[in-house]
Amino acid sequence: VTRWVRDVLFVECRVWVAVRDAEVVGYAALDGDMLEHLYLRPDVRRRGVGTLLLDEVRRHSPDGVSLHVFQRNTGARAFYERHGFTVVEAGDGSGNMENLPDLTLHWTPEGTRR
Repeated sequence: VTRWVRDVLFVECRVWVAVRDAEVVGYAALDGDMLEHLYLRPDVRRRGVGTLLLDEVRRHSPDGVSLHVFQRNTGARAFYERHGFTVVEAGDGSGNMENLPDLTLHWTPEGTRR
């Protein structure tokens, strides 16, 4: 994992890291206008950390942000919907390694068009 973070994630994406009490508790990785990762340690979920990371990503994405989420990940879907993301495409899973049905979501800042 360390090698992947160093050689792939940090090279290909803009990354923001959330730290609490000198411990990494989450991160967000943006590749162009695609949010590739938003991860939180389970013990810090529902405490505003994800919102802070997402706000930072959106601040650096004036034309909008897209992401993929598995259809069965209802918690993540609800989080993104609360933050103004809408479904723009549904997939059958053939486009991801897990072969699970997924959704493409998009957020556009107010006053702009996609």
